[in-house]
Amino acid sequence: MKFTRLSIAVFAAAAFSACATTPTSNTTNVVNANRANNSASPAVQNLTVVESPQKIKDMTASRGAQDEAKPTLRIVEPKADSTVSSSTVKVRLEISGDLKGYKPMMDMETKMGNHIHVILDNQPYEAYYNLDQEFELRNVADGSHTLRVFPSRPWHESYKNDGAFQMVTFTVKNGGADTAKPATTNSGQAMSNANAAPTPEGKDMQNSAAGAVDPKQPLLTFSRPKGEYTGTDADAIMIDFWLANAKLTGDGGQHRVRYSIDGGEARYIDKWQPIWLSGWANGKHSIKLELVNMEGSLVENGGYNSTTREITVVK
Repeated sequence: MKFTRLSIAVFAAAAFSACATTPTSNTTNVVNANRANNSASPAVQNLTVVESPQKIKDMTASRGAQDEAKPTLRIVEPKADSTVSSSTVKVRLEISGDLKGYKPMMDMETKMGNHIHVILDNQPYEAYYNLDQEFELRNVADGSHTLRVFPSRPWHESYKNDGAFQMVTFTVKNGGADTAKPATTNSGQAMSNANAAPTPEGKDMQNSAAGAVDPKQPLLTFSRPKGEYTGTDADAIMIDFWLANAKLTGDGGQHRVRYSIDGGEARYIDKWQPIWLSGWANGKHSIKLELVNMEGSLVENGGYNSTTREITVVK
């Protein structure tokens, strides 16, 4: 998908920032079948946690005070616990707080900018750039659904202040969706990873459904990475997430975020910050994020605290 920038020209469809603590060294050896090239020989990649790219640092510096903003969101529609008798669900948001110039809007020249990540159930997000323009979820299947939203920078790093993240559960009844086709936005964007195989709603799981999510319990929301990374954008790729009702050990809490690449060695993020990983091989890669307790056991919440996404790296 495409991203935009309000005041500066930006490069990537992906970007990242910050660091993580790990119990082992910063280098992970992963053997990855290079499916993109259908190679008979597996590619060996050495993934290393690195600083955010210089272009992201430069972009941050050029934004003034925006990155110290504390934007807060409110979901106006759909209302919490409402029933919608249509497969088309209108999404309406309000933004407030200490914005310091932060405003979701796409720069039409660069196709990038501040935006809101909108997540239906536990599927990959779509970006919402202009809150004054209509945003709809279309062809949403009957049943219970969750909607999660939070503000993001042009390089898709989320804001993590109180009030930034909002979630509601709603039900579609007799909506008449065609479950053989994906749910989309009103602009035609599939609410899915473009690399996922076609499934009901075009997602990386079977039918999209809310699950028994408890909004008061610890909840991990997978945000990045997503989609395809090409050229220099593939040099370092960001892992970013939203964490609700929990603190990580490095922030004085009792939880950890466990991640693994292509089914390889499990590693940990102990501070709520995005990390950047460098050393990716060409091809498709799976990224698994899990919220675990101090003993390493998965913290269950509707199946949402263990999520796997697939991306493609093209160098």
